[in-house]
Amino acid sequence: MSAAQPVIVGARLRRWLLGSLCCLLLAWPAPAALALNDGQQLVVESWRLVNQSYVDPERFETIHWKRLRQKALERPIQTSAEAYDAIDWMLEPIGDPYTRLLRPADYTALKASTQGSVSGVGLQLGIRQNDTAIVVIAPLEGSPAAEAGIVSGSELLRVDGAATADLGLESTAARLRGPAGTSVLLELRSPEGRRQEVELQRRQVDLLPVRSRLIEHRGHRLGYLRITQFAEPVPQQVAEALEQLQQQGMEALLLDLRNNSGGLVSAGLAVADQLLDGAPIVETRNREGFSDPQQANRGRLYDGPLLTLVNSGTASASEILAGALQDDGRSELLGGRTFGKGLIQTLISLGGDGSGLAVTVARYVTPSGRDIQNLGIEPDQLLPQPEPLDPGGRGDGWLEAGLTALAGQLEPTV
Repeated sequence: MSAAQPVIVGARLRRWLLGSLCCLLLAWPAPAALALNDGQQLVVESWRLVNQSYVDPERFETIHWKRLRQKALERPIQTSAEAYDAIDWMLEPIGDPYTRLLRPADYTALKASTQGSVSGVGLQLGIRQNDTAIVVIAPLEGSPAAEAGIVSGSELLRVDGAATADLGLESTAARLRGPAGTSVLLELRSPEGRRQEVELQRRQVDLLPVRSRLIEHRGHRLGYLRITQFAEPVPQQVAEALEQLQQQGMEALLLDLRNNSGGLVSAGLAVADQLLDGAPIVETRNREGFSDPQQANRGRLYDGPLLTLVNSGTASASEILAGALQDDGRSELLGGRTFGKGLIQTLISLGGDGSGLAVTVARYVTPSGRDIQNLGIEPDQLLPQPEPLDPGGRGDGWLEAGLTALAGQLEPTV
């Protein structure tokens, strides 16, 4: 019996030691989680906002989206600039040039442009889909860019010697803006392939998004309504213009959406509501695959004859309006094929540092189901090239053609 006793005592001791060790391990304080600095928190917040909003969440699986967040946080991030670079790096694999970080100056300028003014040279820029080149959608009327004769479709190669391929869309746009009186040197390639350098002087550009006048043509009183951007004041300005034109005895209306690169989708929908009587306007499709048809209210501010001018600078919200007018049979389109931007973005503030995100949150199709992304809208009647450099101004052959076609609708056929 005595020989077995040490074994029993040893087993008890061993169990006691193991139990004590477990207690010690459980009681030992775990290392504190490393706190994120402000720049790292900005990266995490950007990832979260895009993760919950982006239109195509399936894309995240192919680019290992969660791993990108971790790798972005492994970068040295001590300053805001380093945080912005990390966010740019993290978003790039998504492959959507419209989902992007907006640095404080860019975010402020983009919000200001929806109010109707900007300080710079007056170029509306976009991304060419096949090679991601930065191209001119349209120059703003009355801007330094328009006065210099820069045309839609021109590729912007350099700004003050810096290659736009390296700068990206937002940084390129930021370099074009600046205090009035300062100069900027642009290198461009025209749609025909001709390179040129143009030095422009920046100034405050009033967007004047809505312009209208009554034109006497072939014995008819025709209204001319030009919308260059869908900013917040536009629906009210359009309503006032339509009322004034009708008081002046307008018989028919020529709507000019040339070089309208878009803006606020809500403003575009509101204008469509003024021209369509209970008809469908657009159908948006979100990340869950749900469709949200938008339909005009009953009644309209103007119900007479209507024709619409479009071109390659007609994009985004203006394509929504043009597509609705064409699909619903309310207006034929004249001019050239539109730009082809069928994606909708939302602007999201990132908080205290003044930066923000533009995130693609939906796709849209016209009432008949046409997806115009990268395709654009084909007009009912193509007008001869080259396009007039000054839409609505002297020598605008497309305006003349539109007025003639509109007057023809008022005249009896024989």
